[in-house]
Amino acid sequence: MPYLYQEETYTIIGAAQEVHKQLGCGFLEPVYQEALRIELEERNIPYKQEEGLTIRYKQRELEKKYFADFICHGKIILELKATDQLTSAHEAQLLNYLNATGYRLGLLINFGQRSLAVKRLVR
Repeated sequence: MPYLYQEETYTIIGAAQEVHKQLGCGFLEPVYQEALRIELEERNIPYKQEEGLTIRYKQRELEKKYFADFICHGKIILELKATDQLTSAHEAQLLNYLNATGYRLGLLINFGQRSLAVKRLVR
């Protein structure tokens, strides 16, 4: 049985893999963010970058917004990292973003290791 947004997830991960293949590890997150933007454009993957998302608290909108690294296909949050390893704190951060915004799927992508690391989190 296919999982949530399988085809879209596959294309996004492919774009991230190309960025990692070209740049390797060792750069700061903004470098990977810019390169991934280019790769998403080249692959015609619809995205919004640094999109301000509304956070709700007890059915009320907060003034503070969460700014996603990327929202792809209008339904998948991408949270980028460039660190030695992903931690449970990184996962909790993305799960909080999913819960607060109502999005169902998030990809936690870490460019900071020798191999690209991707965690797929579903709410």
